[in-house]
Amino acid sequence: MSPESQGQNEHYLSVVRRDFRTWRGNRPFWAGLFTMLGGVPIAYFPYANMHLGNMTLAMSTTAGAGSLIIGVLLVTLGLTMWFHSIVRVFAGVAAILLALISIPVANIGGFLIGFLFALLGGALSVSWVPGEPKTDEPGPAQGLLGEAEEPELLGAEAPDGFSFSKDTQAPVHPEGALHGMGVPEQQPAQYDTTVEVDGGRHRAG
Repeated sequence: MSPESQGQNEHYLSVVRRDFRTWRGNRPFWAGLFTMLGGVPIAYFPYANMHLGNMTLAMSTTAGAGSLIIGVLLVTLGLTMWFHSIVRVFAGVAAILLALISIPVANIGGFLIGFLFALLGGALSVSWVPGEPKTDEPGPAQGLLGEAEEPELLGAEAPDGFSFSKDTQAPVHPEGALHGMGVPEQQPAQYDTTVEVDGGRHRAG
């Protein structure tokens, strides 16, 4: 095999693996897998025969048809979780109920193997939620302009109706004229220096 063909095969395998990972992440994959694995022993054990030397041990019961129905339903629910995940909650609840029913009907839930798998798959299906796509977060707001950016912004052309230049119609005040403009000048208080003395008036000063 040439190195080029090996590189192509590795690329093909990586693409298939990435596509399968994406497909698996968009649905309750493990829930469906465990549910189907739980249905197999529930449907199989009632119809299986175990050979011990010359002796044949049949594990079939009177509820063999019920075990088969429960197993087939669990497999169907597992496939539903894979290919129609919008009904995952219903499928999960139904899988849990069928797992509980299989205890008295299908050889203690397939000797507890199918019961545990179906119960776990149903719980995972109920609790699974699709992931939210990542959104591009806006960058942090820019602060004050740096010294290097100010000349570029001030020198840029302003849109229609706006101007970055100094307003020539604004009144021009000489330097220091605005100092203390907001505070009114206080006038000294005038005191009446007239004092009455012995019924007369005496003006001081």
